[in-house]
Amino acid sequence: MDKTLTNLEFEVGCDEAGRGCLAGPVVAAAVILSKDFSNNIINDSKKLSEKNRNNLRLYIEENALAWAVGIVSPEEIDKINILNASFLAMHRALDQINVPLDLIVVDGNRFNKYNEIPHECIVKGDGKYMNIAAASILAKTYRDEIMDNLDAEFPQYNWKKNKAYPTKAHREAIAQFGTTPHHRLSFKLLPDQLTLDL
Repeated sequence: MDKTLTNLEFEVGCDEAGRGCLAGPVVAAAVILSKDFSNNIINDSKKLSEKNRNNLRLYIEENALAWAVGIVSPEEIDKINILNASFLAMHRALDQINVPLDLIVVDGNRFNKYNEIPHECIVKGDGKYMNIAAASILAKTYRDEIMDNLDAEFPQYNWKKNKAYPTKAHREAIAQFGTTPHHRLSFKLLPDQLTLDL
């Protein structure tokens, strides 16, 4: 895996987690790796075990040149839609990076321009470039931590296990118990055969 797309000093990788979930925030991260950063395990967060992700989170936080995490709430997602919310989460992460950015590299095929800084969208970028992979790991681990904490408050939805993705068990829990303040009401929470009075 290449470390970065270019040799620019302040190329920042961006990725998000939680776009397809039925509840909880969407979380994005922005990461700039130093020239001497190296790691043999780093990869797309979906291809790593939870233990490896958590260990890599600490390693990235300690060794990256700069990093930040941005969060967009379910209420905001319902107002502006999940695609725009994903871009907003990335922008919020980028807002916290305090070096002059040369280039933003984003996992995926779309992005909303940020402060006139050039950007490149790279499909499956989290499996190609370490700075995007590092962002995917931070976004995923921070979001998982949020859902684990919310699980203590709403154990019936089993968010500790499903992280609020649309699993059969999660949808059955919504049908049985209704929604929480953390559910995204603009999403199709239940299949047509299971209706819910909101």
